[in-house]
This record gives sequence, C-alpha cells and structure tokens, in this order.
Amino acid sequence: MLKKLEQFPIWQRNMYVLWVGVFLTGAGLSMVNPFLSLYIDTLGNFTKSELSLYSGATFAISFLMMAIVSPLWGKLADLKGRKKMILRAGIGMSIVFIGMSAVSNVWELMLLRALQGAFGGFISNSNALIASETPLERSGYAMGVMMTGSTAGTLLGPLFGGMMADAFGYRYSFMLTGGLILLSTILVLLLVKEVFVPVKRGETLSRQAVFKTLKYPGVMKGLFFTTMMIMTVNQSINPILALFVRELNHHGSNTALLAGIVAATPGVAALIAAPRLGRLGDKLGTSKVMMFGFGLAFIVFLPMGWVSAVWQLAALRFFIGISDSTMMPALQTLITKTAPHEVVSRMFAYNQSYQAMGSVIGPIIGAVATSFFDYRGVFIISGLIIGINGIWFRYNTRQLREDGIA
Repeated sequence: MLKKLEQFPIWQRNMYVLWVGVFLTGAGLSMVNPFLSLYIDTLGNFTKSELSLYSGATFAISFLMMAIVSPLWGKLADLKGRKKMILRAGIGMSIVFIGMSAVSNVWELMLLRALQGAFGGFISNSNALIASETPLERSGYAMGVMMTGSTAGTLLGPLFGGMMADAFGYRYSFMLTGGLILLSTILVLLLVKEVFVPVKRGETLSRQAVFKTLKYPGVMKGLFFTTMMIMTVNQSINPILALFVRELNHHGSNTALLAGIVAATPGVAALIAAPRLGRLGDKLGTSKVMMFGFGLAFIVFLPMGWVSAVWQLAALRFFIGISDSTMMPALQTLITKTAPHEVVSRMFAYNQSYQAMGSVIGPIIGAVATSFFDYRGVFIISGLIIGINGIWFRYNTRQLREDGIA
C-alpha cells in the first residue's frame, strides 16, 4: 500500500491519504450531527418551539466560534503549514466529541459545541492543502475527489449512527466520532508530506494587503457571500431534519434510523456525481455546472414543504445531493483559480468564516420559520434563498466568464 502511494506525485499521494482522512472525519461528524436535536430532547423536557430553539442555538454556536477563529488559523497556516492545522483540528475535535458523550444538560453541550467550532477545520484545511498543491488543470478533478471522501463519510455515518442510536443510545455515537477523528489525525501525521515554504512572520500580509494581491477582489468577496448563502440554506434545515422525520414517522421507535437514511441520501448522490461534475466543470466551465446546481436545488426544495412520507423526503434529498456536488467543490475551484498561490490558505480561511456565518444564520432562520410556519415553511424559504443566490452568482462571476476562467 505504502509502496503504491510512493509511485504517485506528491499532490496525488496526499489527495488519496486525505481522502481517507476526510472520509473518516465526515463519517464521524455525520454519525452525531443529524441526531443532535434528538440528543438534546433527552437532556430535558422541552416544548416543540423550545426544542427547535435549543437545537438551532446548539448548531449555531459551533459555527459562530468557527467564524471568529478561522481567519486566525488561516494566518497561522501561512506561517506553520496546513498539515499542522489539520493535526491541531483533529486532536482538539477528538477530545471535544468524547466529552460530548458525558454531558448532563443542554448548556454543557452548547459549551462543547463552541469548543468544537474553535478547534474545527480538519476537512477545510485538507481541502486547502490539496488545492494549493494540485496543478490548476487538475484542480476541478482533485476537489471533486476530495468531496467524495467527505460525502461518502456523510453517507455511511448517519446510517451507522442511526442504528447505534436506536440500539445503544446517542452517547456512544459521540465517543466513536472522537475515535474516528483521532484515527484520521494519526493517518495525516504519518502519511501526508506537505511541500510547504513558510511565510516569514514579518512578511505576513494584512487582510487589506492580501486582497490587493487578487486580480478579482470584488468577485472573491462575492464568492464568499455565495458560500455563506449556500450554508445558510443547508443549516436552516439540518437542526430540524430529524424532528421533521420524527413527525412524518408519527413518533415511531425507529426514528433515528429513518433520520439517518434521510440525512445520508444526499451523500449517495454526491458520491456518484461529484467527480463527474468536477471533470465536467473543468471541460465546460465551472459557472455552467454551478448554475445547473442552483436551478436543480430551487426546483427540489419547494416541494419538500408538501411531503407526507419519509420516503418522499429522502427522494427529494437525493437531488439536493446532486446540486451540492456542483456548488462547494466548484466554489473552491474558483477560489483556487483566482487567488495567487501564496494567499490560497487565507482565502480558504476567509471562505470558511463565511461558511460558518451562514451556518449561524441558517439555524436562526430555521428556528424562526418553524415558530411561524412549522417545519414545512423552512423548506420553502430555503428554496427562495437558493434561487436568489443563483441569480447573484450569475451576476458576480460575469467577468470570470468573459476572461475564460469560469
């Protein structure tokens, strides 16, 4: 196995190793995240609106911390290397998730979720390392492959996590998640070889100076906004998804498994579609593939508000997985193509901050929408947001299309 890896170029070898790492991390995270609201329900006696509020807040606080600290980690990555940031994230998150298995109330869980956000970044730093070392003509392919790692984990994690939750309870899922992230960290420590030239401390650019190195600074900021809106839509749904499945299942005993299946269906689609769409983006243009994704998401989100059975929700979520496969890898590819090599880590860190901000806004929108329109209103509002986001992306990237970049 190791001898086979040595036959590949360094960027490709790292891609394969980090694929395994993001797969294990994605599996671990998705073993617990889809069921977080159901776990919260075991920590007290809550009304429907209180449960939605606490679920949204518990989701949001992690991403709020991530938004605050991501630029700091990005700057540190320029000084110390992306591999060290992956190791830092892996060690911190593994400890935090093991701690989550022992909480006794929702406030302790919120505190640990905040620490999770502060230590986070395993997958995003892995993507940044691959993006910075991959030849530009292979960047779409590489980012598509990396997405299959996290989405394959996202596919298997909810299924295994749902079965574990139904059989043994939710706490064991948190312990296993910590173990999987620790295993990922060990793989990176032993097998990833980063080709990194550190930026000297005195030569680290300020935020303003970083954006002055960009040919399209306005477009880059617009891409960050697009990222934020995509995450707003995704995270407006995630905190209430398991609760909605429980309602559709009429509070049946196998709710965790069904919620795991519904959470996993986008991963099935992404696993199939992401590499193919990445290569298609390299061939036809990234923006064309992304516009297809925006259109598909808009069409699929709206009928989710009228589903009457779990299988209908799962089927529509499959198509959301296809649309997701066009969006985040394509955005990462555009960031790579429009940022000089020496500031790619900073751009990915800023992009992660916007992802985190979207992940803060999303649960708030979901909680408010649930209070006024019940769970179904969240899907309709999300469809409208994604449609507006597609129009904005089309307008923002017009210069890139004219210059043949997108």
